[in-house]
Parts: sequence; C-alpha cells; structure tokens
Amino acid sequence: MSIQFADLTFSTPSAESLDAAFGAVSALLDEGDRAQALARFDAERRAYDSWASMVALRFSQDTTSQQARTDRDLADRLTPHVTELEVAIKRRLLDDPDRTGLATAIGTHTVRLWETDITTFDPRIREALEEEARLGADYTALLAAARVTVQGQTVNLSGLAPFAEHPDRAVRHEAEKTRWDFFAANGPELDRIYDQLVQVRHGMARTLGYDSYTPLGYRRMRRVDYGPEEVARFRDDVLTHVVPLVSAIMENRRLTMNWDRLHFWDESLIDPLGNPKPAGDHDLLLERAQTMFDRMGGDLGMFYRQMVEGGFLDLRNREGKAGGGFCTAFPSMGMPFIFANFNGTQHDITVFTHEMGHAYQNWKSRDLPGIDLLWPTMDAAEIHSMALEFLTWPQIDLMVEDGLADRFRRMHLIGSLSFLPYGVCVDHFQHEVYANPDMTAAERHETWQRLEKLYLPWRDYGDLSWPAGGGRWQAQGHIYRSPFYYIDYTLALCCAMQFWLHSRADQTGAMAIYADLCALGGSQPFTGLVDAAGLISPFKPGTLADIVQEADRFLHTR
Repeated sequence: MSIQFADLTFSTPSAESLDAAFGAVSALLDEGDRAQALARFDAERRAYDSWASMVALRFSQDTTSQQARTDRDLADRLTPHVTELEVAIKRRLLDDPDRTGLATAIGTHTVRLWETDITTFDPRIREALEEEARLGADYTALLAAARVTVQGQTVNLSGLAPFAEHPDRAVRHEAEKTRWDFFAANGPELDRIYDQLVQVRHGMARTLGYDSYTPLGYRRMRRVDYGPEEVARFRDDVLTHVVPLVSAIMENRRLTMNWDRLHFWDESLIDPLGNPKPAGDHDLLLERAQTMFDRMGGDLGMFYRQMVEGGFLDLRNREGKAGGGFCTAFPSMGMPFIFANFNGTQHDITVFTHEMGHAYQNWKSRDLPGIDLLWPTMDAAEIHSMALEFLTWPQIDLMVEDGLADRFRRMHLIGSLSFLPYGVCVDHFQHEVYANPDMTAAERHETWQRLEKLYLPWRDYGDLSWPAGGGRWQAQGHIYRSPFYYIDYTLALCCAMQFWLHSRADQTGAMAIYADLCALGGSQPFTGLVDAAGLISPFKPGTLADIVQEADRFLHTR
C-alpha cells in the first residue's frame, strides 16, 4: 500500500526539544562514537526538515489560514536556531583531526558542503535570519491576496494567465493592465519589503566578514565549484548567442501578425494561431499523464502512480492559495509533493512536467546516505526538471489539444530560448543590487530598466506605466525570497536542451542517462553531475552557440 499524504504527521518541535535532540548528538561525540553521532545527526535533521517542509506547504496551500500562519511564524523563529545547532555540530566534526575518516563516513562532497555551510552562519545573525524569513512571507502573502478583474471576472494573479495568452490582443492588454495596476498600487510596499530584505542581507554579510552579500549568497546556495566570474561569462554568452535569435523570433512574430509594434502583452502569445491549450481539465490531465509516463519506460510511471494514489499532488488554483509551483519533500519518509496552480493554459503542462522532474529525482535518490545528498544544489536540480519537459515531447500529444502537439513543441522551444535572456537579466540585476545595497527604490528601478534594454531589447511596455518605469522585477518572487537562485534555471536549461538534442537521436538512451543522473541526487556538485551525465558545461565557451544553432535549424524546418 502506498504512503498516504493525508496520514503524514510530524511532531512540532520547540527550542527546548531541539536543544535536547542535537545535544544527544554532541553527547555521542563526547563518548567518541562518531558513527552513531552521524546517524543521529542525520535523523534529527530529517525530522526537522520534514516538519518545516509541511509547514511551508500548508501555508502555501492556504495563506489565509491563521493556523498555517502561526505554524509558519514558529518555523521562521526556529529555523535559525536549528541552523545554529547544526553549524555547531558540523564545526565540531570538521575540527576532528581525523578528517580522512570523516570523509570516508559521509563523502568528500558532503565535507565540502559542510565547510561552506559553517561560513554562512553565526549566532549574531539569528535575528536577521528570522526577519528575512518574515519579510519573504509578507511578500508571498501580499501577492496571494491580490484580486483583480478582467473581462468581468475576478481572479487571483495566477488566474490571469488564460487572459494573458488570449488570442484577442485587446484581452491580453486588459489582463496585463490589470496585473500591473495591482503592482503599481502596491509598489511602495513592495519597494519597502525589498529594501529591508537587501539591508538585512547586507547586514548579515558584514557581520560574517564579507564586503557584500554576494559571496555569502553564493555560499548559501552551496556553490562550491564556480563563482560570480563564471556566471558573468555565461551571461555574456547568452547576450552574444541567444539574444540575437530571440530578437529575430520576436520580429518574425510581429511581421507574421502584421503588428506595427510588438508589445509586452504580445510576447506570451507564442503561437500566432493561439497557444495550444491542455487536452482537458485537471482530472483528464492527471489521467493522461499516467499513460505518458508509462510509455516513457523505466520506473517513472510506477512512481507517478504512487504520487497520485498517495495524494502527493495539489495542482488546482483556488482562493487563498499562493501562486507559482514547486516541489517539496519530507526526508524522513522519502516521498516528494508537487504544488502548482492549473489555469487552463499551456503552462499547466510545462509546470507539471517541470515539477515532476524534481519529484522523480528526489524519489530516485531517496536511499542515498545522508540528507545532504537527497537534493543536488539548485543549479543541478533544475536540470532534472527542465530536462523532463523536453523528454516528454514524444508523448506530449496526450497532454495538449488534439492535433496540436507539433505546435506545442515549437512553442515550448521558443519559450525556453526566450527565457534565457530574461533569466540572466534577473541574475545581473541582483548582482548590481547587492553590490550597491544603498540604492534607492528609484535607482533599483532604473537599474532594471537598463539591464532589460540590454538583454531584452525587443521589449515594449506601451502604456503599462509600472513595468515601463522599471517595476517588472517585482513580480519575480525569487528576487525577494531566494536571492541569486534564478541563474540556476538558465544554467540548467543549457544542460536540459542537450538532453533534447540527445533524445531526438535516441529517446531511450536519453531517458536511461536521465534516470541515472536523477539517482545520483546531490552526490556531486553541479559541474560533477554535468560531467557524469556526459553533458557539456554551460561555462565552456561555445556550448550555447551549438544549442542555438540546432534550435534555429529546428524552428526553420517547421
């Protein structure tokens, strides 16, 4: 019988219970029993992470629930305390003269991760971490509470998606106008929240001895194999190889539609005939997905069946639910959970297959020793999610409107290419913000404007005054809640598109390599996992050029 999500319960911790739990680990180390101490340390971390994941999920499922908010506030207070306890034990283990024995017990990569972790925390920043979490939650709640009206219907921000992709240009414009009217009305509050986040993070960095937040941000992302210099070169490669192709794609769309100008509200209509929509509603898509994953071979279909039967999916959009989509997991029991907001557009398919990639990886690596290995760093994790989007192409006819699979594939490829410039723009913006933490709100908006013109030169906001004035970035939650995360999507997409190239010649072989990569979990850093899968690093000159050339050829033959 499969595990049932409804049956999951995790004990609510307290500062006292956590002190006792991690104190027991220290006691075992005092006794010289490192093996048992490591086992207990891993078990306690899994228990806390499982509870914290459930709390975050419940809040996302209903941001209006007072109980969910209370539990989230408790997690926000306890997590810095847990981090302090964990770092103290990691320091003690790393200080052991028998470093070779420790590496044998937990692996050299885990040792390297811990060496990074201990540089990101000190008891002096505990209150700052709590404040950072509170501000991030305030941003989430503010956007989740949005109610906007379009075409006589009142919807949340996620519910705007069908109107933003509507074939009628006037409807698309109305949808974007109502969206950005909300952001304009809440602009001062969004600026305040972000300014406080920047100041809190900069303060933490200075307390820990860094000149700015950037090196601390990279360490918090556990990037042990590359730094800002490599990322900057990658951004330049996107600017050189991808921006010209996307500019040509946008110009071709303008000419095809006989528009005098291509506006921002036209960009989401990738297919001039209308973006292909899902084959049906929530229930039909879940049923069709089972057939799709079964046909793809291996154990993917079996895993998906367990998720459905166990209730580990929440995909319907509803009032009070946070926007976006994500995959979370409960490491003490080894089953992931997918959260999304279906809205009747092609995004339902891409978000679903994306999050399924995360979930499958986590499930495949569930038996790896040590909690640090269950997930790779975010850059590598996004390879699994984005690669599965492409690997489902041969079966995607099951998920889209009849006869529109080819149009969906073309749209997905164009959407992926178009994302790369935006993704590096988000990253470049954050590097400039944290290098200049005393920017005013107006200066941040000006910075976004300048970078947007560099990476997205085709963008024309027309009469949408708020994004035209540099406010587009405020709709990107990662900038608020997960600093420096966003480049991970672009690095991973460069790898995922290599899976696409491989699958066109050998779908079965590509799936086998993909499954093996998922099973490696987080046992290696990003570049190590890329090598293990036989992929070319995004940091190697020419990698994007080859992908863009093949993508351009594909688009011109269809």
